[in-house]
Amino acid sequence: MKYRHHIPAPQDSAYLQQLLQATPARIGVWRSGTRPLTCDLLKFRADHAAAQDSVNGTVSEELLAGLDLPVLQTMVRDKDEYLTRPDLGRKLSTTGKAYFQQSTSEKRQVQLIISDGLSAQAIEANLSDFLPAFQLGLAYYRISCHRPVFVKYGRVRLLEDVATVVAAEVFVILIGERPGLVTAKSMSAYLVYQPTADTMDADYLVLSNIYSGGTPPVEAAAQLARMVNHVIQVKSSGVSLKLITLKE
Repeated sequence: MKYRHHIPAPQDSAYLQQLLQATPARIGVWRSGTRPLTCDLLKFRADHAAAQDSVNGTVSEELLAGLDLPVLQTMVRDKDEYLTRPDLGRKLSTTGKAYFQQSTSEKRQVQLIISDGLSAQAIEANLSDFLPAFQLGLAYYRISCHRPVFVKYGRVRLLEDVATVVAAEVFVILIGERPGLVTAKSMSAYLVYQPTADTMDADYLVLSNIYSGGTPPVEAAAQLARMVNHVIQVKSSGVSLKLITLKE
């Protein structure tokens, strides 16, 4: 949403309009005495409430069933524990590990995980468009993929634990980003090549800001498929991938 400014007499009105068209951020917010205008304050509180709702929300069972996604869980028991114990969000539950051990004995090139993360709304808003487009992208590059799964209460580095029970080269997680006061519908995709216990943050690649106001989900899916294909060819990800690219 683009904000209307309330500055009574801007020094450069044309430039202010350019700024307003370039970003959904709060630019040109005015005041009444020492306080913000009522309309701006109410919009701020509404956006804050939407962010809280997204953090505390859940992805609908109907969406997951419609996309034929098995539903697993990390070691986190509930939302409160998810917010206070990030370490548990990086580990699969015993049931989750058993599922992968039974269903992914054959090696394939990619394992895709979807998780609510810090914004269930992000998954609700983007997954239906993103998932089929990403699967088509992998098919175009002739990349094999295990069945995608939804893992509740996941963190990005859950991929390292998944890699201990799944035979794949590249691991990808789609996850709801921490909502801000502009949108609660932004999703990110992280990928890493053959993660282990020694994997670091620098080994990950990320495609962020996936939603209608950033990178549209279908376009992001095509970009991610290209990234996966490149990672498989080079057999590296993160900073190491960038160093290889620079040497070439």
